[in-house]
Amino acid sequence: MGLGQLFETFTADIGIDLGTCYTLIYVRGKGIVINEPSVVAVERGTKKVVAVGTEAKRMLWKTPGDIIAIRPLRDGVIADLETTEKMIRYFISKVLPRRWLVKPRMVIGVPTCITEVERRAVEESAYKAGAREVKVIEESLAAAIGAEMPIYEPAGHMICDVGGGTTEISVISLGGMVLTNAIRFGGDEFDEAIIKHVRSVHNLIIGESTAEKLKITIGNAYPDKQIEKMEIKGTDAITGLPRRLEIDSVEVREALQEPINAVIEEIKKTLGQTPPELAADIVERGIVMTGGGSLLKGLPKLISKETGVPVILAENALLCVAMGAGMYFEHTKKNSSSSKNLYNRLNV
Repeated sequence: MGLGQLFETFTADIGIDLGTCYTLIYVRGKGIVINEPSVVAVERGTKKVVAVGTEAKRMLWKTPGDIIAIRPLRDGVIADLETTEKMIRYFISKVLPRRWLVKPRMVIGVPTCITEVERRAVEESAYKAGAREVKVIEESLAAAIGAEMPIYEPAGHMICDVGGGTTEISVISLGGMVLTNAIRFGGDEFDEAIIKHVRSVHNLIIGESTAEKLKITIGNAYPDKQIEKMEIKGTDAITGLPRRLEIDSVEVREALQEPINAVIEEIKKTLGQTPPELAADIVERGIVMTGGGSLLKGLPKLISKETGVPVILAENALLCVAMGAGMYFEHTKKNSSSSKNLYNRLNV
């Protein structure tokens, strides 16, 4: 065994989906080990970390004056570098509690719409959190690897990753990005649309967690025969008193219409920009959907109807970016070996 192979044996490959809503971490050989909200609670004056992840999310909007609950990522990018670094460091210490022999290699999935400055901020956070090597890759490429799409084939593959803060649509062929479009629009905007609708139509103020629960429980992008209902609680915008309200799935679908249409228009735009040969492959193979936002009931069906292209929801859609990032080094090594063998055979 060579020194390089020995080095790889004792190091950990870590894939991170640094999401606006949730941070997911995949460790080679262990699978998904962290799936927690991207929230950090700190003391107001000292910035000392009080809680991270699930525990910190419980404190969001409910903290006393001396504690602040922060979401350090907005629209898929780092809004607070220092807090993001603390969050990554905390999650990594949970994943690798004992002092590791060799610092881990980290692969982080980021949206293609981020700037070079934002990309460097992600790298810097990972190095400060204890990484030996950091690779920042496009979220859609990581998602495609995690969804086990045969992206190294000479054919067109389209993937649509709907995250919390961004939606990214990419066409991949021979392991490379042929075309990609991204909008800073995702599951957060779905929640925001529900909050605005309930406020404007019913004069009821509800929080993000209530809107998210509505979306998950009775949200539906495609008209359904069965109308579901759910009771919610909030604050009356006129009297300021607590109030209950029953809302149905038809009304939630109406509230979600604008953000859903924005996602569909971006998919249509990407299909329109795709070279004809690759477009023919996509019509045959379909669009693969990943990300938490893609789990909205009826969304794949609606996109298929609007585009005329089959749409497949990936298995473990929520985990694909983290899984693909964690498998990136192994995946590229395996496929570069296959390409090298093919090259050698052709040049005998």
